[in-house]
Amino acid sequence: MGSTRRRFTEEYKAQAVAFVIDDHRSIAEVARNIGVHEMTLGKWVKKARESGDSAGKPLEDSERAELERLRAENAELKMQVEFAKKVATWFAKDKQ
Repeated sequence: MGSTRRRFTEEYKAQAVAFVIDDHRSIAEVARNIGVHEMTLGKWVKKARESGDSAGKPLEDSERAELERLRAENAELKMQVEFAKKVATWFAKDKQ
């Protein structure tokens, strides 16, 4: 029988860890969303935190201000997308 062990690239691992550390999401939530076992993702996060990646450094004032601005802009864009979806649905129903 062949091995069923999955292999992940370093880039994939880094992106998954970024979801946890940068976006302040739980390991369980991210693991569920990307289809990885919680224990596996937990090990990746622990390794990244121990290696002293820049994610552990506090943000400077300018970086924090930019982050807040980008989060507000992101929320605004998400609302616009949701509105556009509703309008498209309304027009699609109207044509029938």
